Amino acid sequence: MTREELARASQLLVSAAESTTDGDDSERLSDLVDQLDRLSEADEGPDHGRLARIENALRELEESTGEETAIVIEDAHEHVKEYRSDVSGV
Repeated sequence: MTREELARASQLLVSAAESTTDGDDSERLSDLVDQLDRLSEADEGPDHGRLARIENALRELEESTGEETAIVIEDAHEHVKEYRSDVSGV
């Protein structure tokens, strides 16, 4: 089962990773792309803790990247938050 919100966030982060000129930020974005790809196709969805860690990383990247890249990351972040709003628990 594909988790569309996570898959869309991953696609947006691919674009953000390609547009950033900072190697560390690009690497972090690529890592998040990999994580979200795996989570979007996994048998079980991620829990709140995992999603919180991803959201924290996205917030940090929003602050450390250029304005245009930050806008794309914010959009991806919104998709993660939307997915998380339907996760049961906490």
